[in-house]
Amino acid sequence: MAQTEDKKFFAVFLPMLDAEKSQQFRTDHLGFLREMREAGHVYGNGRFVDGAGGLVIYLAASHYECESLVKQDPYIKNGARLYEIHEWEAVWTTS
Repeated sequence: MAQTEDKKFFAVFLPMLDAEKSQQFRTDHLGFLREMREAGHVYGNGRFVDGAGGLVIYLAASHYECESLVKQDPYIKNGARLYEIHEWEAVWTTS
């Protein structure tokens, strides 16, 4: 899966809003991310080890499309996390 002319990378920060809700909806959130990866919408994801939240790299045609996917995340729908979306021009190492 790579960035193309019709799909762009978006870095989506998911800062912690409610730690209790984050724990409560973690399984649903991880299932959602698995489905998004399988559908080709998520390139990668992970949590911040300091407990501040996490990061998801989406592949989408536009900011609007990315945001519509993000809003389906159980963390967002249930008020566990906030979100911040940035279009990202990724540079990858070749070695």
